[in-house]
Amino acid sequence: MPSLLLALAVGCAGLYAGFMLIFATGVMPALARLADAEFVTVMRRINEYVPRPLFLAVFLGAVAFPLAAFLVPAEGRTDIQKWLVLAGLVCAALNHAVTLGGNVPLNTALAASEAAGGDPAAARAGFERRWNTFHRVRTALITLASGLLTAAAVL
Repeated sequence: MPSLLLALAVGCAGLYAGFMLIFATGVMPALARLADAEFVTVMRRINEYVPRPLFLAVFLGAVAFPLAAFLVPAEGRTDIQKWLVLAGLVCAALNHAVTLGGNVPLNTALAASEAAGGDPAAARAGFERRWNTFHRVRTALITLASGLLTAAAVL
């Protein structure tokens, strides 16, 4: 069971890191080239569509599986492996804290600006730079978590 939990932790963290990296290196640079109204509309639709069951399973698994892998005793696991799993868990948890404390409130504000019939330029100005900053931080955190968990699995 401990090996399976660690494998699931590595898988979820890796999938989530890949998703974050593609967004940082492909999606957001492409969206940056859109006009304000297009950018705001596309980001609103992305924010509505992304939190689907499969994404949520990976998102939650990126913390739940490292936590379970850390808590379930593993015969033969070295202290270094335990510390790597714990460090991966901390990075994944911090990723979620940035997401829930930074990106999600910005997504909510962007959605609310649509309901209020707000100016797309103003909505973008209050969203894009801050969202990208939070996104870079959370991408770095989950990528680090993925690396730490992988190191724990292969040592």
